[in-house]
Amino acid sequence: MNKKELFDALDDFSQQLLATLADVEAIKKNLKSVVEENTALRLENSKLRERIGEVETDTTTRAKHVRESVHRIYKDGFHVCNDFYGQRREQDEECMFCDELLYRE
Repeated sequence: MNKKELFDALDDFSQQLLATLADVEAIKKNLKSVVEENTALRLENSKLRERIGEVETDTTTRAKHVRESVHRIYKDGFHVCNDFYGQRREQDEECMFCDELLYRE
């Protein structure tokens, strides 16, 4: 291999290295944006999980309050089932529809 061929080979190798370096820099830049987006999404996900926890707690508390209110209405002698809602239960008789509503899981 003469000097010119050696110089040309080194020049080609140098050009390939520069192209590879440019590719690595582009990948690095892309990776940086992906990591930033991932961090933002993790933060948003964490905040959403906290909010879901608050909503579930609030919903559970509200559902418990509603259930207690309906149970109180039934104990006062009124139907709480869909068929007879608001009608007085004669002689405080049991209603299987009300019981199903009150004691379902």
